[in-house]
Amino acid sequence: MIVEKIWDVTALGELLVDFTPLESRGPNPAFEANPGGAPCNVLAMLSALGRKTAFIGKVGADYFGGMLHSALEELGISAEGLLHDRTYNTTLAFVHNDTAGERSFSFYRKPGADSMLRSQEVPFSLIEQSRIFHFGTLSMTDEPALEATRKALDCAKGCGALISFDPNLRPPLWESLAIAKDRMREGFSACDVLKIAGEELNFITGIGDQNRAALFLMDHYQIPLVFVTSGREGSAAYYPGGILRQETFLDVPTVDTTGAGDIFFGCMLDTILRLGPEGFSPQEMQEALRFASAAAAIVTTRPGAMRSVPRREEVDAFLNGHPL
Repeated sequence: MIVEKIWDVTALGELLVDFTPLESRGPNPAFEANPGGAPCNVLAMLSALGRKTAFIGKVGADYFGGMLHSALEELGISAEGLLHDRTYNTTLAFVHNDTAGERSFSFYRKPGADSMLRSQEVPFSLIEQSRIFHFGTLSMTDEPALEATRKALDCAKGCGALISFDPNLRPPLWESLAIAKDRMREGFSACDVLKIAGEELNFITGIGDQNRAALFLMDHYQIPLVFVTSGREGSAAYYPGGILRQETFLDVPTVDTTGAGDIFFGCMLDTILRLGPEGFSPQEMQEALRFASAAAAIVTTRPGAMRSVPRREEVDAFLNGHPL
């Protein structure tokens, strides 16, 4: 039986609260509670671009869980796959920014509700009805969410969905980095489209040269399309037609880089939905990279990510102010 694909992208994983630093008027640090989590940041960007998106995951039956549920609905992301756990609290992440806006994290997740998603709770019909299934490794750090992720992947493969993967490595959340590498390799083996940060690429391959490392992953795991994001050093696309690079827009007042790579990837998935995973011409690929980089630059000028995603018109206006 052919199942109608009514969702453009369904993602499974973490939905959490990013506590972003505010300017404090006293000796005590102040934070703003922003909805976040890499998979939902991607969905928020896609939703802003007019795509139909859905999320599968779990939050606590607490104040923060209710806040996150409302954020999904506000942003046009279907929350029908979101569960509220009465035993485990919503995961919290406190973001620490250095002078350049780069981040480190302190997590409250031992365990958090997101890691307690069980395979029998996954609404597989959402995946079956989706053109793209997106996931990362934070749902693979612990059971039972690890099994739930694997079952979701089996479903996505079985129904012919395109599978996109972002390792989104967060070392403090892993029992060991050796396990993290194993889970990353599972993701590489399953995905059709990969977004990986430059430092993650070096971590998993041990190859210092980015081109060699990215091409190794493509060849070893048979991944047709790989995007590498490297912050201020720009981004690159590796695909059967070759390698293309895009510089970062550095002339923006960076406030917080949280979610910039997710916003970039959301834009690239939008282009894949429009053109197909193998339908890029070099010019179209370059234009897509430039658009995605502009959207990522815009989001760094605001705290948080999900509620800070730009609309297409804002990105177009930004690009008009940055002619080639």
